[in-house]
Amino acid sequence: MIIVCQKPLKKLKINGIALFPFIFVRKPEDKENNVLINHEKIHLRQQLELLIIFFYIFYVIEYYYHFFRLKDAYLAYRSISFEKEAYAMEDDGGYLKSRKLWSFWNYR
Repeated sequence: MIIVCQKPLKKLKINGIALFPFIFVRKPEDKENNVLINHEKIHLRQQLELLIIFFYIFYVIEYYYHFFRLKDAYLAYRSISFEKEAYAMEDDGGYLKSRKLWSFWNYR
């Protein structure tokens, strides 16, 4: 895992994004945000489980499925199983040590 502060993220409405093997954060102080970093680490694990490329494919498919169903971009994003798992467990710093394979499946 490599954490990088990226200025282009300042123009987006996100604080961080995981693109294996990197975690990009908006502000330098976000590198110390344990909840944000844990959230993104969960995504890195999900990416590995799905051989990286399949994570992105399923992420986009799931996003558009929810977007067309809900007609709301934010609700569609929050309905993605990968995001549901990451948000539900982001406060648990030890989660990745006990996380079972493909745990995101429980959040569909």
